[in-house]
Formats: sequence, C-alpha cells, structure tokens
Amino acid sequence: MSKPPYWRLAGAYFFYFAYLGAFAPYFSLYLSNLGITAAGIGILMSLPQLVRIFAPHLWGWLADRDGRMLRVARIGSIAGTLLFGGLFFVSSFEAVFAVVLLMSFCLSAALPLLESTTLSHLGAHAGRYGRVRVWGSLGFIAAVALIGTVLDFFAVAVLPWIMLAILIFAAAFLLWVPDAPRTEHAGAPSSLAGLLRKPQVIALFSACALMSVAHGPYYTFYSIFLVDHGYSKSAVGGLWTLGVVCEIAIFYWLAHLLRRFSLRAVLMASFALAGLRFMIIAWCADSLAMLLFAQTLHAASFGSFHASALGYVNQIFSGRHQARGQAIYTSVAFGLGGTIGGLYAGSAWENLGPGLTFSGAGLCAFVGLFILWRNLRDAPAAAPV
Repeated sequence: MSKPPYWRLAGAYFFYFAYLGAFAPYFSLYLSNLGITAAGIGILMSLPQLVRIFAPHLWGWLADRDGRMLRVARIGSIAGTLLFGGLFFVSSFEAVFAVVLLMSFCLSAALPLLESTTLSHLGAHAGRYGRVRVWGSLGFIAAVALIGTVLDFFAVAVLPWIMLAILIFAAAFLLWVPDAPRTEHAGAPSSLAGLLRKPQVIALFSACALMSVAHGPYYTFYSIFLVDHGYSKSAVGGLWTLGVVCEIAIFYWLAHLLRRFSLRAVLMASFALAGLRFMIIAWCADSLAMLLFAQTLHAASFGSFHASALGYVNQIFSGRHQARGQAIYTSVAFGLGGTIGGLYAGSAWENLGPGLTFSGAGLCAFVGLFILWRNLRDAPAAAPV
C-alpha cells in the first residue's frame, strides 16, 4: 500500500474546520450588521445543522453510486464556494436564507466523504486517523484567534471575504487529495438496509445521537453560564481554548491509546467521562479548578468519542456502503442529535434552570453508555495502528 497523502489530507481538514471557526463565532455578527433580527439570526445560524440531517444521505448515495467519493466532495465544495459568493449581493433575510441554505447543502458533502477517503488511505493503520484529524482542530483554533484579531481592527464587512478565501483553499486541497481505493471487509452484507437493522448498528447510532444531545447545552449556553457565575470573558475564552487543546492532544495520542485498548473500551470510556464532565459543569461551576478539569474531559466527550465511533462506522460500512455509512453517522449523530440537543437546551434552560439542564446532558451520556454496554460488541476487526 502506498504512503497516505498526510499533508494533503491535513490541509483539507485544516481549511474545512477553519471555515467552521469563522462561521460559528463570527457569522452572527455579520448578520447583525446587515440589520437582521435576533430571531432571524437564530434561524440562519441553525441552517447548517438542520441541513446535516438529510443532505449527507444524498451526497453519500451519489458517492457510492459513482464509486469516486472525492469527485462528489469536490463538486459539493466548489458549488458551495460559488454559492457563498452570493452573500456579497444580498442583505435581506429571505435572500440570505436562500444563499445559506443552498451553500450549506453543498458544503455538507465535504466532511463525510473526506472522512471516508482518509480512512481508506490509512487502511490497516486507522489508529493514525487522529494525527490527520488534529489539523481540523488546529484550523478551527487558528481561525477563531486570527479572525477575532482582524475584526478588532476592521469592520465586520470584511468577514465574508475571509470566509471565501478559506473556502477556496479548502476546495483546492480537496482537488489535490488523491482518490483512495475502496476496501471490502469479508462477509460484508450486500444490503444497506440489512446493516441498518443490526442491533449493534442501531445501538451505535442511537448512542452517538445522545452524545450530541448531551452537548446541546454546552454549545448553546456554556459561555452565558460562565459569565453568569462571574467569570470574565477572557476566562471564558481560556476555558473554551483548553477544551480544544485537549481535543488536539487526544487526536495526536489516539494511535497509542488504541494499541492498548479496544475501540469498544475507548468509546465506552468516552461516554462515561462525558457524563462526568456535564455533571461537574452542572454543580461545580463556582470552582475554577473543577471547571478546568471538566474542560480537559473534552478530549473524551468529543475527541476520543468521535474517533472511536468513526472507527466502528468505517469497519461496519465498507466498500460500496462506505460513503452512505459515513453520511448516516453524520446526519444522525450531528444533524439530528445536534438539532434535538439545541432544542432541548433552549427549553430546559428556561424551564429547569442551568443545573438541571446540564444534569440532563450528563444523563444523556450515561444512557448512551448503557446502550453501548448492552448492545455493542467489539469492532469486527482489530484497529491496527
């Protein structure tokens, strides 16, 4: 097997997540500058998450049918970049809604198909996935830090130009990454429906969706929660940064972790530590030391969770089902689970208060752990590194 194109894959991850690092913290500021109402901003910012529920299925189906995953990812990325350019010509809510909806639909093709391509290139060394994926986290941090600094000196109207440049680089790296050969595992069922009916697969996807639900209050209200407890905005930023740094560390260290423990053990430990993390946030927010410890657990609740879940998906959905398996994982875990998590967070925060809301998040993680313990077997093959 030829050497994986490490730096090309790393560049694709870096710029894809740099775009997310520009969109998530700052795009709402641009929308506010256009005069769009708070309710309208909330709707527009939720569109990428909602699109992830259904769009990856279409892209995955096209990729499996075509047989060349990267070609479909490139088409989606280039189309999304071109559609993004429409933001320079619109300002009304309705027009911006149409542009964001269409560009999000197209851009949703990139990540699931890039993940499948990366794992195919790594082949028997899937444990090294973390050392490629870590560049996505670095891209996110770089974008958040650099764009924040730029916006201290320039008007927010410059943001679309920065985001467009990032998307162009992301598309360029996707064009540069070579296609990977498909891999078939022995005994792989010919029917996608047959795979989806397996109790192990149902348990895996259900638990992953619960993990995203658990993160709903964190992504929606964590900063507000900390400020309400008297922490400065710089302390809030430091806590967020600590979480991402620990995420980077676990991605880099993942290969060593998988030499000692099975995918099942790593995945179940991720759920257990996620539950602990959200319980600490719920009831120990007045202790900076406890919050610092809770943030280090982001390495488990996102980093090792995502990497080990992806390892299962890659081994269960092989060959001609590979792209659709990744698409289903993305749409169920992050699209559906993330949307439900956001809705839960908004409702519970208002009606139950922060402590019970984060406790509910911890409970979701523990329920996911129980589902995995009862239904998930060890991965069909070892996870070599």
